Amino acid sequence: MGDAIRFLLGEDEHEISGVSPTMTVLEWLRGHARRRGTKEGCAEGDCGACTVVLAEPGGAGGLRTWPVNSCIHFIPALHCRQLLTVEDVAAPDGALHPVQQALVDLHGSQCGFCTPGFVMQHYAGWLAGSLTDRAAVKDWLAGNLCRCTGYGPIIEAGLAAGRADGPDTARRAATARRLDTLDDGRMLDLRHEDQRWLTPRTSDELARVYADNPDAILVSGATDVGLWVTKQHRRLTTLIDVTRVSDLAEIRDEEEALVIGGAAKLAAAHGPLARLSPDLGELMRRFASIQIRSAGTVGGNIANGSPIGDLAPALIALGAQLSLRHGDRERTIALEDFFIDYGRQDRAPGEFVAAISIPRPGATSRFACYKLSKRFDQDISAVMGAFRIDMTEGRVTAARIAFGGMAATPKRACNAEAALIGTAFQADAVERACAELAADFAPITDMRASATYRLESAANLLRRFHLEVSGAPTSATRVWELA
Repeated sequence: MGDAIRFLLGEDEHEISGVSPTMTVLEWLRGHARRRGTKEGCAEGDCGACTVVLAEPGGAGGLRTWPVNSCIHFIPALHCRQLLTVEDVAAPDGALHPVQQALVDLHGSQCGFCTPGFVMQHYAGWLAGSLTDRAAVKDWLAGNLCRCTGYGPIIEAGLAAGRADGPDTARRAATARRLDTLDDGRMLDLRHEDQRWLTPRTSDELARVYADNPDAILVSGATDVGLWVTKQHRRLTTLIDVTRVSDLAEIRDEEEALVIGGAAKLAAAHGPLARLSPDLGELMRRFASIQIRSAGTVGGNIANGSPIGDLAPALIALGAQLSLRHGDRERTIALEDFFIDYGRQDRAPGEFVAAISIPRPGATSRFACYKLSKRFDQDISAVMGAFRIDMTEGRVTAARIAFGGMAATPKRACNAEAALIGTAFQADAVERACAELAADFAPITDMRASATYRLESAANLLRRFHLEVSGAPTSATRVWELA
C-alpha cells in the first residue's frame, strides 16, 4: 500500500506524508505551500473564494478537469492528480490568461478578495469549453459570491473568455502522462497519529476494507464531511475515500432503468438524469453549485439522509431502488425504506450504497418535481416536491408523491396518494388529496419557512402538477421560475 500523497502542484511534483488526512487543501496551500492567492471565505463550500481546479487522466484531450472548494476538500484527495491554483493560470512569462485579462478589461474586480475564486471558476469553465452563452456563464458562477463588484462585469468577462482559444491539447496529454507515472495502482493507506485514510481502487477492495473498519467514515467529495471538520471541529479517525473505486462510479442506461453507481459524481449524473426527465435536469441545474456537483456523489447525497436533500424525494417518486453491499453480500430495498428517522438510515456498519436503480417512467406515467427556495441558485429548499402518477383512461391507477423539507426524512405522502388512486385526475380529487397532506406531514418552522407555509406550498405544488398534467393554463411556465 502507498503511504504518501503524490501529486502535481501546477507543474511541480510533490510528495506528502506525515500530515493529518483531514487537513484541507486550502489549509495546506496557505499554510504549507505558501500559496495565498486562494482565499478562505465561508469554510463550507458556499462562497467560492477558495475555488481551485483538479485534473486527472481521462476525458477530452486525455485530461479531465473540474473545480472544487478547497476549504472542504481533504488533502489525500489530491493523490495522483494535478492541483491548479490562481498562481498557475498566467503564462510563465507573466502574460495574463484570457480569463484574467477579460476580468481586468471589463472591470470585474474591486476589493479583489473573491477575484481568485472567480478567476479559477472561469478558468475551469474555459477548460471545459462551457462558457458558451450568458445562461451557461451564470450557471457556471452559481457557486461564487461577490459582495462589491456586482455580477454584470464578471459575467461579461466570462463571455469574453469563452471566445478565446481553448487549452493546448498537447500539454494536456503530457500532463496526463505525468500523472499516470505517479499512480502505481496501489491503495493509499495514509496514517497520522490516531488518524487513517484509505483509498480502495475496486468495489471488492472497498467492501473488504469497510467490513474490516465498520466504524470508518466514507468520504466521496467531502461536501458534507468537510464541514464536520471546518465547522464542528470534529476529529475524524478512520476515513475511506470511495472516489477511486472506478466500477462504483459507472452510470448505465438499461432498458427498464437508469442505474447510477454509488460513487458517481453528481455532475456526471446530470446528463443521464436530464434524459430520464427534463425536470430532473432542472433539479440538478439548481443542485448546489458546479464546484459541489463536481465533487459530491449521488450515493453520498442519498446516504447522508438529509431531510432537505433535493434528490431523494424525486427518486422516491420515481420508485428508485437502492443496492447496499456488505462484504460479499448485497441487498436491494426501496429508497423510501432506507430513511428511518432523522439521522438514521437502514444501513448496517460496514455496508455501503453500491448503486441506485431508477425505473424509467412508462407511457402512462406523468412525472414532475419542483424546488421552492428563497433564491434560485445555491440554496437549500424550503419545500421539495415530486409527483408521479400512472393513468388509464383518465383515472389514476398508481400515485407516488414525495416531499423533502416536510418531515425528519424524505417521505411519501401516503394518504394523499390514496386519495388519488382510482379517481379521475380532476380538481375535486386533487383537493381531497391536498387536504390529506395535513395527515401525512407535521412540518416544523425554521429559518427557511414556517410550518404553515410548507403545508400550503406542498398543496399548491400538487395543484400545479394537476394543472400541468391536465394542460390547463397557469400563471407561470414552471415553478422553477418562481423560486
